[in-house]
Amino acid sequence: MTTDRRRIAILLAAGGSAAVLAAALAFQYLGGLAPCQLCIWQRWPHAVAVGIGVLALILTRGALGRILPLLGSLAALASAGIGVFHVGVEQKWWEGLASCTAGSISGISTDDLLNPDVAVGAVVRCDAIAWQMFGISMAGWNVILSALLAMIWIAAYRRSV
Repeated sequence: MTTDRRRIAILLAAGGSAAVLAAALAFQYLGGLAPCQLCIWQRWPHAVAVGIGVLALILTRGALGRILPLLGSLAALASAGIGVFHVGVEQKWWEGLASCTAGSISGISTDDLLNPDVAVGAVVRCDAIAWQMFGISMAGWNVILSALLAMIWIAAYRRSV
């Protein structure tokens, strides 16, 4: 197993996480879909995976160089895990965070909600599907893509040992 294949796998995995982040930001800033708290949490492991990818391309030898692709796979799996929780919240399989599910705007009167002069902040619900394709929400797509990226990271790790 060559180092070139390892580098290609790392580029694909880290580049995939960068693409997922770019897509999320495009949906947010170009598409106008504000993210909920769980959406934001799903982004952080992808950012970590991109950083790990950069390090893995620089540090090709030694114990750290060998273990970085495994850490990249754990980052991708962390995002997938948060995504699974988010999908469950969207599908009402379990309750979500109190800060972003239905009924989480307690303490705000109906008069304040209807008054455009009162700044109550934008509450983006985690239990509402803002966008989907082929019946799969963004959180669901994140689960699928993150799991695939984790497999690519594992392939890079296997080429490191």
